[in-house]
Amino acid sequence: MGSTKLLLRPNPLPSVIFSPPIHSLFAKPKFTAPVTLSTFSTAAISAASGNHQSSLPYGPSLFKGKTPPTLKQQQDQQENETKAFIDETHFTRIFDIAALRVPAKDCYALESRLRGHLLNWPRVHNIARVLGDEIETQFVKLLGNNNDGSHGGNEDFSGVVGDEVNSVLFREELVKSFDARGFVKFRNLARISRPRRKKRKEKKEGKEGNGRKGELYVVEVVEEERKEMSGLLGDEFRGGEKWRGSTRLLLLDEELVDKNVDEFPEAIKVLLEQDTRENTTPTLELVKCRLTLFYDYWLMNEILEALLPKGMIVPSAFETVGHIAHLNLREEHQPFKYLIAKVVLDKNKPKIQTVVNKIDAIHNDYRTMQLEVLAGNNSLVTMLVENGFRFNVDLATVYWNSKLATERQRLLSGFNLKDVVCDVFAGVGPICIPAAKIVNRVYANDLNPYAVDYLERNSVLNKLEKKIEVFNMDGRRFIDAMFASQKAHKITQVVMNLPNDATEFLDSFRGIYRDRPEDAKFTFPKIHLYGFSKARDPEFDFHERIRIALVEVAVNVEMRRVRLVAPGKWMLCASFVLPESVAFARRSPNM
Repeated sequence: MGSTKLLLRPNPLPSVIFSPPIHSLFAKPKFTAPVTLSTFSTAAISAASGNHQSSLPYGPSLFKGKTPPTLKQQQDQQENETKAFIDETHFTRIFDIAALRVPAKDCYALESRLRGHLLNWPRVHNIARVLGDEIETQFVKLLGNNNDGSHGGNEDFSGVVGDEVNSVLFREELVKSFDARGFVKFRNLARISRPRRKKRKEKKEGKEGNGRKGELYVVEVVEEERKEMSGLLGDEFRGGEKWRGSTRLLLLDEELVDKNVDEFPEAIKVLLEQDTRENTTPTLELVKCRLTLFYDYWLMNEILEALLPKGMIVPSAFETVGHIAHLNLREEHQPFKYLIAKVVLDKNKPKIQTVVNKIDAIHNDYRTMQLEVLAGNNSLVTMLVENGFRFNVDLATVYWNSKLATERQRLLSGFNLKDVVCDVFAGVGPICIPAAKIVNRVYANDLNPYAVDYLERNSVLNKLEKKIEVFNMDGRRFIDAMFASQKAHKITQVVMNLPNDATEFLDSFRGIYRDRPEDAKFTFPKIHLYGFSKARDPEFDFHERIRIALVEVAVNVEMRRVRLVAPGKWMLCASFVLPESVAFARRSPNM
């Protein structure tokens, strides 16, 4: 037996490749012929033996074949921290399927007609090219008439005698189309005559490993090997039959592979009977194929589900910061963290180049996270784009949270051209830089000198440095300095995005106008305060903490839940106009 391989990639129709003709299987309604697949490992072939178990759901699954062996944890911790090894051949799965070979010109119409009876697997096209009968229009006139009438002959070319092509005249025809650029009119021959260097490199690399890097799946047509000329011309000879025109394969439902033709759906049987009546030689053939799915086909959660112990929660979500994937692994995932990171990296390339894990909560004043690199390069410096603005960040020295992008956009939507914004905890500028595009002026501050450095870089990067004034000081001192200056009466919006400690800085607003005449006109700023709450009623709890910090009972607060950061722990945003009684209040001696 022999097997013809169709290499399929994610594009709608793969590039043209060649294979032998397929014999009709109408005389053998059951697909029971064995197949030899020398290119796959024994483990992968044995995994296909149980690929149609009734207890498993419809569609592709790694559990339809042999369960991949769980990778042993490396005892050498240093080597384990360096790299996690995954044998991609363990994830190769082979499925027997039935297919209908149809003329290429009719494949889309027939696909629409048989849509409900086709394979319909995710990331697998229902239409596959048939290797060996694909030909360009320039060659059609050289092959003459065919038996199904799909291509007309060309009486003007005297080199065609019946079904055979005169090799001398055919060569002369090629010579006429050859110039300094190669075979201009025969694109396939042009590629053969001057193959690309990149393709040569891929072919050379394919000899190492499994040679399937980048391929999602392969369809192999099972057929009887032709032996008439193989002894003389080699095992790769695929000639001897008349060309019948370009055809395609319609991959049928996986449940039809072990059924007789009489047990097929009525739509397929009617189509076959109609073809038999209308054509002397049938143009439709029922063939047996093997669909091989490689490591690159499976999704991240499917790979992890097969690798991790049964019953363990599969980590399927992570935060993306530029080229960095930020994981928050549970305690149960720690023994498999390098394995998880390797799969995350493989399944999200080239966008993701580094995978990190948060190893401790934020305890320092600079709000920087303790991260460990699990896979990819060790660089934590990246550039990201949020709401059309570019930001340079270094996760080792500054804080960034991409999950707050929607909340930041909501906050910015409340600003207008006349506003003057004071950002007390600005970080690298995720709020103050977009605000500078909207408002009149922005005063940005942060205690972290590294964050201030990146804030200045990002303001220049987005060409907004003229509208932003940057400070590097403690938040309480910054509030005192701003409202003690001549800029105080212009400030209309104050942003305090430090959820863990922001309420502790509210006492700085007591008495900010105490040294000024009360009959003067003042603009009392609107404060946007962020905080956490684990209470049963988080809004009431956060409101009470604001009242206590301001030493004021009558504070009209607009409260909003931002996101659930942990079970039972909410992040909230409280927006309120600073009460006049608080602005002119006297400070206690300890403040």
